[in-house]
Formats: sequence, C-alpha cells, structure tokens
Amino acid sequence: MTSNTITVNIKERETKSKLQSGYISAVFYGPQEESTPITLNASEFYRIWKEAGESTIVILKGVGDDKEALIKTVQWHPLTDDAVHVDFYVFERGKKLTVSVPLEFVGEAPAEKLGGNVNKAMHEIEMEVRPSELPQYIEVDLTKLVDLSSTITIADLKLPESATTTLDATDAVASVTEATEEDLSAPVGDAMPESEEADESSEDKSDEATESTQE
Repeated sequence: MTSNTITVNIKERETKSKLQSGYISAVFYGPQEESTPITLNASEFYRIWKEAGESTIVILKGVGDDKEALIKTVQWHPLTDDAVHVDFYVFERGKKLTVSVPLEFVGEAPAEKLGGNVNKAMHEIEMEVRPSELPQYIEVDLTKLVDLSSTITIADLKLPESATTTLDATDAVASVTEATEEDLSAPVGDAMPESEEADESSEDKSDEATESTQE
C-alpha cells in the first residue's frame, strides 16, 4: 500500500519556555536541517500517529518552508502512556529512505484445514525506497499457503518499484508446519512403574519387621 502524506502544524519552541497545556515537545532534524525544537498539538499528533505510524510521510508546516518528514521516535510516559516527546526526521528530497515497513497478514491459509500451522517468520522488512513510494505496510496473502509444503518468500511480496532490500528473494516470510498430536500414553515426569513401587513397598515392610525382631 503506497503512503499518503499527512500535514501537521508545528510551532518553534524556546528550550527554556514552559510547555503549553495540550501540546507535546518535539524536534525535527535531517541531513539538510539543523536540529530545531518545536511543539505540536497533542490531539493532532495522536491522530497522525494512528493514521501514519512510522512509515507515512508527514508534512511539517509552520516553521520555515514545509518539510517532508517521518516520525523517527516517540517517547511515552511510563504510567499514563501519553506521548512526551517526538523526533521527526526530515529526509533529503530525491534520495531513497532506509525504513522498516511492517507486514500485514491477510486471508486464511487453506493448509490450516489440512492440519497445518502457519508460522510467520517476519513481521517487518527493512528496505530502501523512494519517499513517494513509501508504503504504510506490505501485504502478505496467506491464501497462498495451500498445502503443508507451501511457503511465502520475499519474491512473492509486492514491493514498490524503487524498493531494494538486503534480504534474499528465497527467504521465508510465512510457512506451514504439520501439527503434531501429543502422545497421552507416554509416562509423565519421573513416575515409577507400579511393579517397582510394589517391590519397594515390600522391602520397606521387610526392614520394619527385621527391626522389630531385633528389639
């Protein structure tokens, strides 16, 4: 899925000034941008975070020229789960980005009806891609797992035309293993066979009788 751009309004922030209620402290930086402290509306940030995550281009408006950026990192409050700081990476136009794009697994694998279990070997892919082709996620169609020997590899995924990855085309993204039934007849733990328990019990009684005679 190719990304759309999302616009967010920002304000330059004086480092010693008190943060206005309802706003989050942030910073943007990049190869051609000095690190600049900013603030943005908290509710607006939560909206774009829900829509964009880390793999959608965000247009920063309000400080100089409009800037195309990605949400690089977010710091969350450990108790309230509120965002307390955001880093925006302003990328250089005309150059590829190196990003990790999440995988979106869709559909049901027919192999599961044959007694197979689906193993998801990856949950994201790192790639270099043009900003204009940056996808929010890569779709993995599990309906291609038709039998117990089926595998979905990197070569089976629909990547953007400009995307390159260091992964091998034959690397497995999802595969199927045959489900095994637990053998309930097998002994549990270190349980002693009944015959040995009986012999041990007889020996204990014999010892007790000997001790009684000696007394």
